[in-house]
Amino acid sequence: MRVLSSLILLVLCLSSCKEKKPQSQILHPNTPVHYDLEIIDTTLIDAFFDQHPLFLNQKDEVKNLYRSRPEHIWFDSSGKIEFAGVLYDQALNMTNDGIVVSVPYRSKFERIIYYTVEPSLSSELLLSCLYFFYTDHVLKGLDPALSTETKWFLPRQKISYSTLLDSLVANPGRLMNSQPMRFAQYYNLRTALRKYRQIAENGGWDRIDSIPKNKKINPGDSSLVINQIRARLFSEGYLLETSNSNIFDKSLEDGIAKFYEKHHRTGTVVIDRTLIEYLNIPVQERIKTITVNMERCRWISPDISAAPRVIAVNIPSFMMHVVEKGNAVFSSRVVVGKQIHETVVFSGELSYIVFSPYWNVPKSILENEIKPAIAKNPNYLAQHNMEWHNNMVRQRPGNSNSLGLVKFMFPNSNNIYLHDTPAKSLFNQDQRAFSHGCIRVEKARELAIKLMADEAGWTPEEVDLRMNAASESSYVLKKPIPVYIGYFTAWADADGLTAFYNDVYNRDERLLQMLHN
Repeated sequence: MRVLSSLILLVLCLSSCKEKKPQSQILHPNTPVHYDLEIIDTTLIDAFFDQHPLFLNQKDEVKNLYRSRPEHIWFDSSGKIEFAGVLYDQALNMTNDGIVVSVPYRSKFERIIYYTVEPSLSSELLLSCLYFFYTDHVLKGLDPALSTETKWFLPRQKISYSTLLDSLVANPGRLMNSQPMRFAQYYNLRTALRKYRQIAENGGWDRIDSIPKNKKINPGDSSLVINQIRARLFSEGYLLETSNSNIFDKSLEDGIAKFYEKHHRTGTVVIDRTLIEYLNIPVQERIKTITVNMERCRWISPDISAAPRVIAVNIPSFMMHVVEKGNAVFSSRVVVGKQIHETVVFSGELSYIVFSPYWNVPKSILENEIKPAIAKNPNYLAQHNMEWHNNMVRQRPGNSNSLGLVKFMFPNSNNIYLHDTPAKSLFNQDQRAFSHGCIRVEKARELAIKLMADEAGWTPEEVDLRMNAASESSYVLKKPIPVYIGYFTAWADADGLTAFYNDVYNRDERLLQMLHN
């Protein structure tokens, strides 16, 4: 009788265990397994997307991926690969990249990632969708057709993210430390985003009291505003320590000077209404500006950071830099196009330099400005060292020439180039959008000296001789230099300390709307 009871109890236990066993595809983590992987049946992919419509934007990429390689990517004979977990973790943290978007079908991914699951078509395709979902948002950014709507005509790099996948599977850490995959400034802005979000979480910064438009607070002065400025600069990192002093002392002067340098501001270090208005922009607005410029960084090839030499102009900062392997070796303030004559965001190749140039007056300026001036003053051309030439007007070489004494040519359909100017006083202004579209360079002579010394070994005296000749001459570069004209309203250093520039052509808000949509 006792044996019979034991047998009945054993049967009941086995039955109970059978009912409570997890589904066959879900096992305990780290359970030793071995799978025989089958070829992906690509005829079933359409049905998968019928069941997962939130990934329809990734459908073409996924189909092309398995059309060329119908094997499992995310599973091997031991189960899912390491990169699956890395990818999911990065996708969950896209907010660190300024992307505010939720991962679709999160419960399904948690089941795949946090349990040992058998390879299946659904799990395989979900992970591939997640990969392209991530690369579309974080690496590729907006469609090129949309970026051109923001008047961005720098060429977008074409990357095969299917090919990149092989590299990431072999080295999952690249997705977390992927500087070769993105423009170097992107990573500085990502650091800045984290920094300014932390400032926002701590309550942001207090508003500074305004002062009369023409009032200036100078070093040595005393004012309640000074303590507010001190606290504000400390919160952002321009002061390493602060106090409650209302005296405009040396430490505050150094902090404001650092701020001036970062923002390429000119003039004496003072507290004025312009500075206060700038510092009163809320931190949330600064965060938006950072995310907008991170998106612009997605449109730039990472190869630029390692290029031997490029010339880069940033329109909102009114600055030009010669950059060698990511480091600025020469800088100059510039004047760019006014709003009705916007300087175009594009790239070219500096191929020749013209010394003592003629200025061939563009037809639009001839019709709208020169001819009306001639009608009022018959001596206008003579007074401005101009002459008729082939039914057009040109200005002869000389100190009064509108192009100055040298111009740097990178032929393009926009008829934009870098040049000297006799109107040096304009460089003393912080907002320098005054031209008809071309870029006036404050240190044009120094730029010519640097380029010609490297190119042909010319001395400064040889450059000066060419620049002050009575006739025009040209030099064709043996090594053309890439030129990039960009539009960045935020630029950060490696520590996340960020300069914010005026959105001179009002483009940030449109791009922000695109990102939110």
